[in-house]
Amino acid sequence: MASRTMLLRSVSRAAASPVAASPTRSFQTSARRFAEVAPLPARKPVGAFRGGLFGFLLGATLTGAGVYYYVLTEYKASNDQLTEDIYTLQRATQQLSSHLATLEDKVQKK
Repeated sequence: MASRTMLLRSVSRAAASPVAASPTRSFQTSARRFAEVAPLPARKPVGAFRGGLFGFLLGATLTGAGVYYYVLTEYKASNDQLTEDIYTLQRATQQLSSHLATLEDKVQKK
């Protein structure tokens, strides 16, 4: 019974309120919205050709620097490896030469 009484009171309040009777909302604006706004300073647009050319030159320069660094590193690594191989060959040649010298001495002694 108490729930019916509450329901009837809420329905009667909704019917009596002026907001519920008016389906439209009021629209208000502030004075700040109508105030004059200073225009933005004009910017000189960067042309597509100039921007594209700058981007291409920047990309080519960065790529060239990267390739130069890579080639320089590879050249240094291959040069070090070649030098090491030359020293190894030189040691092997000296060992062979000394071994041949000892063999010649043994042959001459007989």
